[in-house]
Amino acid sequence: MIEDQLPPTLLAALAAHGNARAFRAQTILLNEGDSGGSLYIVIEGRLRAYASSPEGRDVVLSEHGPGEYVGELSLDGTTRSASVKTLEPTTCCVVQAAQLPAFLAEHPEFALHLTQKLTRMVRRLTEQVKSLALQDVYGRMVRLMMELSDAVGEERVVREKLTQQDIADRVGSSREMVNRVMKELTTGGYVVVRDGRHVIMKKLPAAR
Repeated sequence: MIEDQLPPTLLAALAAHGNARAFRAQTILLNEGDSGGSLYIVIEGRLRAYASSPEGRDVVLSEHGPGEYVGELSLDGTTRSASVKTLEPTTCCVVQAAQLPAFLAEHPEFALHLTQKLTRMVRRLTEQVKSLALQDVYGRMVRLMMELSDAVGEERVVREKLTQQDIADRVGSSREMVNRVMKELTTGGYVVVRDGRHVIMKKLPAAR
C-alpha cells in the first residue's frame, strides 16, 4: 500500500541503522511463532505475509513492496504473528530491535507512521474477518477483484497477475472452488483473462 511506504528521508535515516541483505525468490524471512526482533525494510522486490494451518493451507494477509516494512509486531518481545517470504529476488535493510528506541527518540515521526500503519492493518484484517464470516466464496472473490483492480474505460483491470491458487489463498478457499466460480464468471462474459490479468468486463452479479 502506498500509505505504508516510508517517506524517502525517513527511509534513508532508518536504513542507516541496519544492514542490506539480498534474498532469492521464495525465501522465508520470518516464521510464524518464532522469536524475533528485527524490522525488514523492502528496498527492492516484494514480500508476502501469510498464516498457515496445521494442514499446510496458507491464507495471504498482506503484500509489501519498496519502502514498506514488516516485522513490527514482534518489537514488543513476543513471537512472530505471521510468516513472511519473498515473491521475487528482494533486497531488504534489516534493522535490529535494539536500534529502534534511539531512532524513535530522534525521529518521532516514525512512531506516528508506525501507529498509522498498525491502524490500517487492524481495519484491513477486521474487514477480512467480516468477509470470511459473512460472505461466501463468490462474495469474497468479487471483493478481492474489485479491491485489486483499476477502472480502464468501461472495464476494470486487476493490477496483478493472479493464479487461481493466489486467489484461493487470499479468500480462504480451495483452488477447486475458485476454479468453479471463475468458470461461471467467464462463461457468463463477466471476466476474461488478458495478458495474464483478469479483466472485469461488466458489473459482477451481487450473488450467484
